[in-house]
Amino acid sequence: MTELRVEPYVVPAADLGPENPLPMFRTVNPDSAIDFEANNIPEEDRPGLGWQTGRRVLPYRMQDGYNREKRPRAFVSAVLENEFVKATVLPEIGGLVTSIIHKPLNRELLYCNPVFQPGNLALRNAWVSGGIEWNTPHLGHHYLTCSPIHAARVTGVGGDPVLRLYAWDRVKCFPCQIDLHLPSESRFLFAHVRLINPHDHEIPMYWWTNIGVPEYPGGRVLSPADTTYKGMTVMDCPVINGLDYSYCTRINNAYDLFFRIPPGHRPWEAIIDADGTGLIHTSTWRLKGRKLFAWGMGEGSRRWNDYLSVPDNPFQEIQAGLAYTQSHSVPMPARAEWTWTEAFGYFESDPAITHSTNWQEAYSEAERLLEAVLPREAVDCFHEEVTEVARRGPDEVLFRGLGWGALENRRCAAARQASGIPEELPFEDTDLGEEQEPWLALLETGCLPARDPLADPGQYQTQDEWRTLLEHSLANGKGDNWLAWLHLGVMKLEANDPGGAQEAWNRSLQRAQNGWALRNLSILETRDGNTDAACELLARALAVGPVVPALAAEYAGLLLQLERYEALQYFLDGLPEAVRSHERLQLVAARVALHFDRFEEVEEVLKQDFATIQEGEVSLTELWFAMHEKKVAAAENIPIDDDLRARVRAECCDIATDSIMST
Repeated sequence: MTELRVEPYVVPAADLGPENPLPMFRTVNPDSAIDFEANNIPEEDRPGLGWQTGRRVLPYRMQDGYNREKRPRAFVSAVLENEFVKATVLPEIGGLVTSIIHKPLNRELLYCNPVFQPGNLALRNAWVSGGIEWNTPHLGHHYLTCSPIHAARVTGVGGDPVLRLYAWDRVKCFPCQIDLHLPSESRFLFAHVRLINPHDHEIPMYWWTNIGVPEYPGGRVLSPADTTYKGMTVMDCPVINGLDYSYCTRINNAYDLFFRIPPGHRPWEAIIDADGTGLIHTSTWRLKGRKLFAWGMGEGSRRWNDYLSVPDNPFQEIQAGLAYTQSHSVPMPARAEWTWTEAFGYFESDPAITHSTNWQEAYSEAERLLEAVLPREAVDCFHEEVTEVARRGPDEVLFRGLGWGALENRRCAAARQASGIPEELPFEDTDLGEEQEPWLALLETGCLPARDPLADPGQYQTQDEWRTLLEHSLANGKGDNWLAWLHLGVMKLEANDPGGAQEAWNRSLQRAQNGWALRNLSILETRDGNTDAACELLARALAVGPVVPALAAEYAGLLLQLERYEALQYFLDGLPEAVRSHERLQLVAARVALHFDRFEEVEEVLKQDFATIQEGEVSLTELWFAMHEKKVAAAENIPIDDDLRARVRAECCDIATDSIMST
């Protein structure tokens, strides 16, 4: 008997904080530059590689207001449980499957993070480690990874309850659905994924299921592939340059492997401990890609593990995607619907074979055992059975996510168009809230309401249809206010129309002086290489207000880039304490203090516990080394040159890696 229930899930949690009101515009080039020839990319792997993978965030806003102060928080969880498996899902955190317990052994199969601690690793910044994360539709940890999505109860095959997770994507404008099945007496949790392209044009699609798993001492990852991408180079696997990369605890640095499973071969991946037991993941063929990510054993990597969770609780990831690498986008045809089914379950094997130095022998044995406990044909048959369930309406909505799907339904109804959102994914008017109100007003009254220029400008829209509505409103003289022109400018630049964006933001300033439009105009100057002009616009933006931390940090960063230390010191001294204490401004303040040889101030900043250091960011490390370079140069009366820099890094490296988080 399978049970689906809702109950609180209490863990120590950091505060996610407010969103950043400044729009983060997409890269000028929507594609990523990849040299196929230099990297010897096989011809069959080239289609879609680098296509439409440039950074893209809007209309979502950045989630960078979190901290590291954790207090107990009760998240809403949906628990799906049968005789053998208990799965816990958090719809408040993007539908994260935070735990899968194999009940006969009371064994946790996933990396179940004991805390909620965001780190700067996702498209919108905030990301939490552990569990199963569903990443779509763009390269990176997805937009809703730290946001609520809808959850509902559905009647499945044989009457068993199914947990449906669903959301409306605002970037490429399509519905996404994940039905979690746990049939009675099943030892595997199944996920049936459904993507729908409601448009009359193709869209670049991306999907990677990210499975956080424990980093077992002596653990190994297996997958049926003899070649892998490491970086953008195809190599034999798992031994590369004399090291076996299937064992993450043997490698010092963080790394990715993208296994090239032969076409038509059953796709799967497993993580096993030294005893040959762990978790195995398989799917129907559409989800053909498989990846291993590991932090490695270096000091910086160990710090990242601790930083994202608690000390001495390391993790790694196995992943599954639509293509061989995460640098691919896959063209999804107009009006297409894609489905596949994934399975997650306990796995045990003879370690003498699955830890064999003969790679083919090891993965062949794992595949034989997988076929014995969960035949490929059985997964394919189950996929066909649950495809019908995916089109059933829910019996009950258990948790309501964001209101953007409901707003899209309202927009399409007003235009007398089909929304492309099926009825079995109920986004309802009760989902609508304060974030959607201005856009609902535009839809119903033809006017985007104005507000105080010192107020938050609200949520953005970039969808073509909303831009048309706003342009029509302004052409008719309705809502001819600073905010409407501000939002139109955001839409224009995101649609690669910088001239139209500049005109709109200048009109916004004509209607009312506001720091938001001045800041956005600075982005255009920065893109044109006019750093001085950009700096002047940011100074004006701060003078007009409001003085928000993100805006102050952008201005301070430009002053630092221009090495205007006196002006930067004056600016920092004049900031309100609530803004000056922001950690990004504290880092700038430390750079200023270093310039003026105020080493004690630098050391105080370095003692702080920073929350939003980005993956790969070395600002703290560089600050630490720069301070010691100046100290040594002053003590020995020698210049700071390449020789001194190399010496400081050699002599102080061990101290630095113990003191500073770096990657």
